[in-house]
Amino acid sequence: MARRLRPVGLDFVESAPVRLVFATVAHAPPETVYRSLAEEVAGWPSWFRAVTLARPTHGGAGREIGLIGGVRFRETVMAADPEQRYAYRVDETNVPGVQALLEDWRLYPAGRGTRVQWTFAAAGPTVFRLALRAARPGLDRSFRTAVRTLDRRLTGTWADTV
Repeated sequence: MARRLRPVGLDFVESAPVRLVFATVAHAPPETVYRSLAEEVAGWPSWFRAVTLARPTHGGAGREIGLIGGVRFRETVMAADPEQRYAYRVDETNVPGVQALLEDWRLYPAGRGTRVQWTFAAAGPTVFRLALRAARPGLDRSFRTAVRTLDRRLTGTWADTV
């Protein structure tokens, strides 16, 4: 990994120059969804198609992630609140242009299921910010497909969208 990013705190999720927020509903309960997100990191490639490698590092305090196309991230877990929140900051990447990146997964009870909200918070030069905003529909589709796939694995049903 060639590029070290600016370290940011959890407050970056609210103050980032680019904030992309996506949400959908899963039939699985929050504790089951949380376990798949935060405790079964190595399982991400089985339900999140864009993820080719996911492994915990530093005893679960970090992650190493690979995406389709050769994108790599080394991350620090910033929040691991069972059944509520899982957030991580990217510390190193091979993606050009990005200066700071934090992803925040929030889980909210929704009937007998879970409302899953993913916030992608990033900073970079104008070209990077424009490209990220243009990628919004693809990121939304990827997120919704991933949550549907996860939900089907966890419950045998398909997630509804909100």
